[in-house]
Amino acid sequence: MINQKEFSLPAYARGFHIVTDTILNEIGELPEKGILTLFIKHTSAGLTINENADPTVLSDFESSFNHIVKENEPFYRHTFEGSDDMPAHIKSSMVGSSITIPIMNHRLNLGTWQGIYLCEFRDRGGSRKIVATICS
Repeated sequence: MINQKEFSLPAYARGFHIVTDTILNEIGELPEKGILTLFIKHTSAGLTINENADPTVLSDFESSFNHIVKENEPFYRHTFEGSDDMPAHIKSSMVGSSITIPIMNHRLNLGTWQGIYLCEFRDRGGSRKIVATICS
């Protein structure tokens, strides 16, 4: 059986944000076993899974991505949406637009220290649309 739901995450500040509980609240009860795929319908934000215990990981991600992909590079041609836009497209391609998580015993089978991240790469990205697909 396949179930799908589309919902919006509220606007978040630029950076990396743990949204595991928010997503679980949106999708509701999980089947006994299956697969959850999450897809973000945007080109300047991404989804990933990483550490959910130490909040400094979130700021270190932001610092590292900003060091790797800088704003205001002289070779950027796509600049009319702001200095953060082209770097946001590049960063979202690096992170990806979807994640897949196994479901076991009606729960996401994440590791002890894993959480779902919204990676917001725009200064003012706004709400973000997510499609959740559950295969059971």
